[in-house]
Amino acid sequence: MPPRSRQNVKSRREGGKEIKIAPADSTTDADEVAEARNSPLWTPSVYTAFKLLLSLRLCSAVWSHISDCDEVYNYWEPMHFLLYGKGFQTWEYSPQYAIRSYAYLWLHAIPCYIYGAFLQSNKILVFYFLRCLLAFCCALCDVYFFRSVCHHFGPNIGRLVLTFITLSSGMFIASTAFLPSTFSMYASSIALAAWFQRKYEIAIFATAVSSLVGWPFAAILGLPIVYDLIILRKKTLLLIKWSLISLFLIAIPLIYFDSRHFGKFTFAPLNIVLYNVFTSHGPDLYGTEPTMFYFQNGILNFNLVFLAALISLPVMLLWRPMEGYSRKSSKGPPIYLCLAPLYLWIIVFFPLAHKEERFLFPIYPMICLAGACCLDTIQKMYHHIFLKRWFTEYLEITSGVSVVFCIAFCVMSLSRTIILYRGYHAPMETFMVLGKFSTEESLHPLPPEYPVNVCIGKEWHRFPSSFFLPDNWNLQFLKSEFRGQLPKPYSDLPNATKIIPTDMNDQNLEEPSRYVDINSCDYIVDSDYPNHSSLEPRYSRDLHWNITYSIPFLDSQRSHSILRAFYVPFLTDYYCSYVDYNLLQKANIRDRLIRRKKKIVPK
Repeated sequence: MPPRSRQNVKSRREGGKEIKIAPADSTTDADEVAEARNSPLWTPSVYTAFKLLLSLRLCSAVWSHISDCDEVYNYWEPMHFLLYGKGFQTWEYSPQYAIRSYAYLWLHAIPCYIYGAFLQSNKILVFYFLRCLLAFCCALCDVYFFRSVCHHFGPNIGRLVLTFITLSSGMFIASTAFLPSTFSMYASSIALAAWFQRKYEIAIFATAVSSLVGWPFAAILGLPIVYDLIILRKKTLLLIKWSLISLFLIAIPLIYFDSRHFGKFTFAPLNIVLYNVFTSHGPDLYGTEPTMFYFQNGILNFNLVFLAALISLPVMLLWRPMEGYSRKSSKGPPIYLCLAPLYLWIIVFFPLAHKEERFLFPIYPMICLAGACCLDTIQKMYHHIFLKRWFTEYLEITSGVSVVFCIAFCVMSLSRTIILYRGYHAPMETFMVLGKFSTEESLHPLPPEYPVNVCIGKEWHRFPSSFFLPDNWNLQFLKSEFRGQLPKPYSDLPNATKIIPTDMNDQNLEEPSRYVDINSCDYIVDSDYPNHSSLEPRYSRDLHWNITYSIPFLDSQRSHSILRAFYVPFLTDYYCSYVDYNLLQKANIRDRLIRRKKKIVPK
């Protein structure tokens, strides 16, 4: 048989040049090609889109604060233990429960180990190296998603998706977070992009990676792919074959690594599903939120795009009868099925009582896609109703609609991102100062060989991880109004990950053994809120402590609800209140040095 490219490709001459025409069964849809050629707007190349995305993702790596204490204590701390033999352990990593995966940690720890070993980098540089690596991976996944959207939905929707996915505050937060939900966002973007281009093997494998290595509940996003393969494409055997291949390639390494660390057979994805779904309490022990939580969160992180995404499917269904003609359908999945992952996620997660911002990370690219589809459809409806008699192509005149929308979106997103940095970067800045203290005797009189206790009370959930603590410095907890369970340090024994820790439970019950007496503290990191209690005093007003570093921190309780959410020059600073985020040093720390020296003098 002659090659397909020579057998089926036809050509015609136009303007003295020979132009090849794709065959009827080609993967390139003729209407999409025509739309791309006739589009009055510029479509960035893949390389340009990647440079833009990488630049913004690296900004996130450097400037984004850690917004979720679960990221610190369940991922940064255990990885710090794997790299340096020291870190905090939560009950999820106890062999008794084993609902977190060490294999997921090693996936990130190995490049960090190589970077630190070859370049002899300090721990803070290793921290930011991983963030930059996550930024690079996210940019790759996003540009693949953008390219696929351009191919399947057309250049106008592709441009809009690139704008939304690049500049949204939600992606600024999620793109470099060290969380399984962020990992699932990466993998789900690849799965959906491959699905749009009918690369089903990649779509199935990426969905399996997202669910098994990342977050098991991300499998929900793969249900429309399953429906497409079984019901519409009649490719059930392909689905079964690649599901088994994916399970074999992924599950075996997961089980191997986790079983070695926990000292027993462990399949962590199954354990987390059993705990969250098949226990009487589920995750509700760790807090519940009102129904509007996710809606408020979506508006904060995607503003107008989130509202457009919610109504995208109704708007597109309304457009179908108005269209008046049937355009040649794409060979990819139908558009209602492409938007189904977003609505499935909303149906499953929005009614649950336990809500957290990171639970929406896997659908952030889908929010951008749905918002772009909605805006594109509104442009078509506006053209059809008011301008069809004068203009044959809707993009010739309705581009102003999308331009105004995008400008408003960009301004609000930039405003949100600025307030996130200005208002909440204080904890990371404060802990970075500790590195300077550890090397300057004028600031810190204790020699390097002496262990130093940095204590934290009500600010325990803003600790940015042990990567910010100098060597031989330890974090200790002071009792506060918090009544839940705090993590505890890993055992210093060689088989620490296999030891069932004492004083640990899966009911979020307070463990008093976590707290230390304030007299054992050398430093305290604390925010100086005007409201205080006996358990949360204003340490900065105590004469036994000296303020050695201070930086403003947004007081959300005493600030305007809108201006604390979006930065408006002059108005935000006027109507919002800030408190001091302080690093406190014990006033008589030199006396402690003398007492310690007396203790170690040999008899």
